[in-house]
This record gives sequence, structure tokens and C-alpha cells, in this order.
Amino acid sequence: MTEIDTPLLDRITIPADLKSVEDADLPQLAREVRDEMIEAVSRTGGHLGAGLGVVELTIAIHKVFNTPDDRLIFDVGHQCYPHKILTGRRDRIRTLRQEGGLSGFTRRAESEYDPFGAAHSSTSISAGLGMAVAAELDHKDRKVIAVIGDGAMSAGMAYEALNNAGALDARLIVILNDNDMSIAPPTGAMSAYLARLASGRTYMGFREFGKKLTAYLGKNIDRAITRAVEHARGYVTGGTMFEEMGFYHIGPIDGHSFDHLLPVLRNVRDNQKGPVLIHVVTQKGKGYPPAEEAADKYHGVNKFDVITGAQAKAKPNAPSYTSVFANALVQEAGLDDKIVGITAAMPSGTGLDKLAEAFPARCFDVGIAEQHAVTFAAGLAAEGYKPFAAIYSTFLQRAYDQVVHDVAIQGLPVRFPIDRAGFVGADGPTHAGSFDTTFLATLPNFVVMAAADEAELKHMVRTAAAFDEGPISFRYPRGEGVGVELPERGQILEIGKGRVIKQGAKVALLSFGTRLAECLLASEELDASGLLTTVADARFAKPLDHDLIRQLAAHHEVLVTIEEGAVGGFGSHVAHYLANEGLLDTGLKFRSMVLPDIWMEQMKPETMYSRAGLDKAGIVSTVFKALGQDRVESGSRA
Repeated sequence: MTEIDTPLLDRITIPADLKSVEDADLPQLAREVRDEMIEAVSRTGGHLGAGLGVVELTIAIHKVFNTPDDRLIFDVGHQCYPHKILTGRRDRIRTLRQEGGLSGFTRRAESEYDPFGAAHSSTSISAGLGMAVAAELDHKDRKVIAVIGDGAMSAGMAYEALNNAGALDARLIVILNDNDMSIAPPTGAMSAYLARLASGRTYMGFREFGKKLTAYLGKNIDRAITRAVEHARGYVTGGTMFEEMGFYHIGPIDGHSFDHLLPVLRNVRDNQKGPVLIHVVTQKGKGYPPAEEAADKYHGVNKFDVITGAQAKAKPNAPSYTSVFANALVQEAGLDDKIVGITAAMPSGTGLDKLAEAFPARCFDVGIAEQHAVTFAAGLAAEGYKPFAAIYSTFLQRAYDQVVHDVAIQGLPVRFPIDRAGFVGADGPTHAGSFDTTFLATLPNFVVMAAADEAELKHMVRTAAAFDEGPISFRYPRGEGVGVELPERGQILEIGKGRVIKQGAKVALLSFGTRLAECLLASEELDASGLLTTVADARFAKPLDHDLIRQLAAHHEVLVTIEEGAVGGFGSHVAHYLANEGLLDTGLKFRSMVLPDIWMEQMKPETMYSRAGLDKAGIVSTVFKALGQDRVESGSRA
């Protein structure tokens, strides 16, 4: 084969265009897709390594199958950039994760080639099974392909779906993208040969014949013959637990070789009778040396220089909230050997990698298994340990039953550091930390805190470490803090007590979380307009500081709560208290500022908060509206 002068990618607008590309020319197309993806992500940032690892696999699937009529579902969606390039979105690929641009994940509203939205892990097999069953009910000869990574297979939901698919004998194709192992060339070649053999009509036909024959002869014979067939095949390809769950298992095969991928995919397409699992081995970051050599394979990157791979770094300012939490936890763990850390496959994202370095025996990465992480923490707490289950707000949603049943009802002192509170920018609505205050503060005897700044975060780490009466949480956002001076060690806060930062007489702003800085800026503008403003930091959504709320309600005409969470959270609890105590009957003008009741699309966090009205301008506007006044211009404002 000779190199084609005209870029092949220029001939591909939609997957149907791949049908006219010769198999021998696909490696060139793969190189072009990689180059396009690297150049695009160098400008936008994003998830690079996963997509580089599935370029050949994505091309092969779209060439062999008839998408979008055949359904292709990517788990999580980190690896979907090559898919977007091949499905009519190449002209917008440089808008990835930008305001008004392409999502960093698959999204139904974006393209007919995205049949199911993803951003959280381990959902693809369940969704694919639903689509496969729907096709059967509709009497449609439709293929459904779910691509799931080996990391995502650590979640129990994936096995629940596999078990169900096997029991239903569904016509579902699961591709296990294994990028955490390697195959030596001889093993890879033999594996590919055996995979082609096992996926062919002879083996599949023999298996189906065995099923039909034994169905006639009876269940006992059915079980015996089916086991004999699979046992014989096991000598050739290796029996696996997937076979025990009812799947026809093929592989492992080289996921970067079209000579391996295409024959197997075509065999499965033409001969499939029931659920099939194809084990494909890939390399994260494939084809881009800086990504191949990086420890995290460039999982998530900022903008970077294509030649050197050097990522752009923000100007050093305040430390990130995550690093403040991590350092404070290491400090407390050094003073208390009962402190342990738990992460669900996010050691660096949560900062627990620092704890693992300092105290490796007391830090546990349980994989993508948030439900297990919470109950595991509960077990540790039941035995007198002090577990910190550090889980992003958006991922803690996945373990709510465990939080309720295994932790809260039993009153176990599990500590929940909740990172990524509020808006997260380019990752959009799927990763926003919107609901944790609402779903935790409804639970009896659950202490719910939010840090206003980095110093408060250190105080809350120590407070949580010292609190043994039941479950306790503290939330903090992504990114840098506001630059306050950090104490040598955090203080133990009095549970359920807030603080007054600035005293006024007309307006009270009661903040829960890091909107406190915007409240202080708003108070300056309100003061300049003659509306002397008190600013208070609630610290706790549960238990509420009733004395503080009574004081603010009694001595101010307007009381506004501000938080980085959905309706039903801190402000709703304050309103409930005010109403039940009759404090709204005095003429108090109460307003609650929360995240808007919409799925806020990706954009810069500061823009998101501005659109939500949770910045200085929004707070000032809310106060004036509560008073029934127009904003008064003063010499201090342009």
C-alpha cells in the first residue's frame, strides 16, 4: 500500500463514507484522525489519552456496522472525540468543552450518532441492553454495541447489566476496551487467530445447534452439552466468568490492528445469536509520545504545545481547594492513626494521592465503585476508624442509598469531603455539584458544612476528624481559593454555629459556601447606596444556627441566603425555620438565591455564576428587588 496524497479524513463526513475506504488504507485514516484530535485538544484541553487509545476501534466499528441505525454507546464518553470527528462534527471539534460548543461527552441532543448520553461511568451495558430489548420488541434487525473500559468494569452496575443480558440471551455486543494490560506480539497474533476462529460461523453455529438440540432433549441434557461445548472452546480461547454469565467471549485481540479488529467485528455482525463480549486491548495515549509516556496517559489535559506536550499552567496564585484539603488531611492523619482515606478511582482528583504517599496502608482506592466506597467506609467506622470518603459531589449521587441506609440510619461517623461543589465549567451539567446539600441535609443527625475559603476548609477537616457522633460532610469547589492566609492547623468548629463577618443594619447576606467573597463585594456596593449590610457565613446547613438566623431576621429589613446548590438546600431549610418560628410574619423580606432550575451548559465557571445571578451584581439586584427599588446609582459605580 502506498501513502495516499489526499487526506482520507477530508473524504469522511459521516460513517457511511467509510464504506468506500479500502481496509488497507485505514491505518492512514487512523493517523489523520489522531493528528486532528491532538491538534484540536491542544487548543481546547480535554480528555486526550482515552480517545487516542480507541481510534482504530472507533473507525472499525463505524466501518463494519451501520450507525446510526445500529446503536453505538460509549461508556463515560471520555473516549468519544474520534467518534465525533467521524460523525459530522469535525468542523466543530475545536469547540470542544467551550461555551456554545461540542460537549466533552456523548450527548443525545448533539447528534443522532449519540444514542445515549454519558459522563458517569459504567452505564453503557445497561443502556445497550435496553436498546437491544427494544429492537427485539420492535422486530428490528438492529445491532447494539456498548464500548466499556476495564476501569468502568470495576463498578457493580456493569455486572448487574451483564447478568441480566445473559439471562435474557439478548443480542447485545459488549466491547471491553482493556487499556491496562499489554500482549506480547506472539500471544497477540495467536489470540487474534483464535478470536477469528471463535467468532466465525462454525463455532457460533455449533453453539446454537447445541442449544436447539438440548432444548428438545431437556434441560439437564441442555446444561451438560452446553457446558461441554464451552469447556472444549475453553481449551482454545480460555473460559471466563463472562461465559458463565451467558456471554460468548472473544479475545483478547489487538485493538490497534485492523487486521485483528475487522474480521472479528464482521464475524460477530454476521453470526451473532446472543450476547457477545469482545475483549480488545488498547494503549491509552496511543500515537502521541507525550501521552504514552505520561503517568496518567494525558487523561485530562489543559491546552498544550503539540510539539513538546507541555501543558499551559495557570499563573500561580492561591492554592487549590483540593490541595488544601489534601494537605490538611495528611496533617491530621499524622496526628491520629485512626484516620483513613477512601477514593473511588480519583486519587489525584480528590488529593488522596498525597495521603497515599504519606500513609500508604491507610489510603484505599476502591475503583469506580462509589456505592461500595461508602459502605466500606461505614464498616471501617463501625470498627472505630475515622474514614474520609472523598468523593466528588456529582459521583456521590451514585451512592445515596448507601449514605442513607448504611451510614446515616446507623449513625456511623463517616466523613464526606465533597469536592467539585457548584459549577465546574467545561465538564458541564453532568459534573456540576448541584444537589449534595439538598440530599444530605434532609437526613436526620447528619452534619452538613460548606467551606467559605481555604482557611475554613482546614478548620472543617479538623472538625470532621474530631467529630465522632455521626456522619459529617463538608463541600468545597474546584479550582483555586481566594488567597486567604492559612492557619498552621485548622480549628475545631462548634457544630451548628456560623459567624458574622461584617456588621450592618438594613440588609443581611447569609452565605453558605464560597459565594461569601461575592457577598462581601456586594455589601460594599450596597453600603455605598445607603443600605448598610451585614455579611454572615453560615458554615452549617445542618444543624442550622438558629440564634444567628433569629438575630439577622430581627435586626434587618432584608435577609438573603446565597449558596452554590439547587433549590431544596440551605436556603430552603432557613425558610422552613423562619416560617415555623413566625419570623416571616414581622415583615421581613426574605429571599433565597440558589443555582437556577436548569441544566447549565458548559462555559467558564465565572460566566456560569454570572448567568445564575450568583455574583456581586446578582446579589445587589436581588436586594433592590426585595425592597421594591430600582438600583440607586452612586459615585462609586460607573
